[in-house]
Formats: sequence, structure tokens, C-alpha cells
Amino acid sequence: METVVEVAEDVTTRQTPAHARPGLRHWALVAAGCAAVVGGALAATSATGAVTTAHPAAPAGKPAPVAAPDPAQAELPLDCGPFPVAVSLKAGADLGRGPVTVVAAHCQADLGTPPDAVYLLVNGPGKPQVAATLVEDTENLTVTQLAIRSDGTVRARAKGYSSDDVPRFAPDLDLQLNWAEKGGQWVRSTAKAAAGQV
Repeated sequence: METVVEVAEDVTTRQTPAHARPGLRHWALVAAGCAAVVGGALAATSATGAVTTAHPAAPAGKPAPVAAPDPAQAELPLDCGPFPVAVSLKAGADLGRGPVTVVAAHCQADLGTPPDAVYLLVNGPGKPQVAATLVEDTENLTVTQLAIRSDGTVRARAKGYSSDDVPRFAPDLDLQLNWAEKGGQWVRSTAKAAAGQV
């Protein structure tokens, strides 16, 4: 007696949808994302003197770190008449005595590029206070880059004019400005900026 067993050939073939198959574009995007994360981590190391904005976690029993002063809450000493004050650049860090924010601000005029003033803000009672004026708006500089370095120096790059004869739409100076705190005062040094420097 023979037993006949029928084997069902009903095998379902499962195909992976096209959007789920990794292709060249997928791996290129993964590589670009990884490169951005690694590049950002390397750029933010304190060994290179890069900007320090992150606060370490507070040890048990100590209060959490205070946030850097918010320039939107500060009264900046610019005389803008009917125009509002505009913050063009800001950088915040903890310099060891508490958080600070360095701000480049100008009057928001309808036409042209008004000059910037640079202020160092600290947390005060109720709202941030101006602790130092690093650049007066009367110096006719337009700040294009601003950073607080891990060694506590403030660095900026600015465009300016060598004389009153230079048209205001064509600045002919590219300056590197550095400030270091010495004896409670912020001392400035100025040099011609090299390409890509801040």
C-alpha cells in the first residue's frame, strides 16, 4: 500500500519593496550624516579652542547651571530713535564666573547696513545687564562673525572703512578683533583678518 503525499507548491515569494532596499543614494546619505556628526564633534573639542556652549550636568546636590543671558531680554544702549534694535550675532558661554553672552547689535533701519555695536551681557537682577561695551556703533564696523573661545577670549571678524572717502556700500577693511580680560577690563587687539579666520 502506497501512500501518496501531495506537497503543496504554494510557496509565497516575498519581495522587498523598492523603497526598503538600500541603494547608492541611501548609503551616500548615511555617510554624509555620519560625517556631519563626526565633524561637529571634532569641531567642538576644547583642545582646539572652539566655542564652548554646552553645560556639564550638575553634580548631585548642586543647582543646575544658569542659562546664558538672553539678548532679547536686555536693554542694549543703542540710540536708534524710532527704529528697533536688531541682534545680528550672538555667542554664549560660561567663562568660569557664570554664563555670559556676547552680542553684535545695530539699529534696524529701512535702508543700508547700519554699523554694529558689540556688548558683553551677564545675568542681572530681573534681566540681563551690559557688563562691557566691546565695540561702539560709532566705529562704523559691521560684525560678520562672533565667537567665545574656550580660553575665555572673545573673537570677532568685522568689515570696516579705512577713511570717510570709502563708499559705505564697499567696506575696504576686513578685521580680526580679539578681546581678553585683564584685571577686570576687556582689552582689545585688532589685526587684518586672514581668510577663514575666527
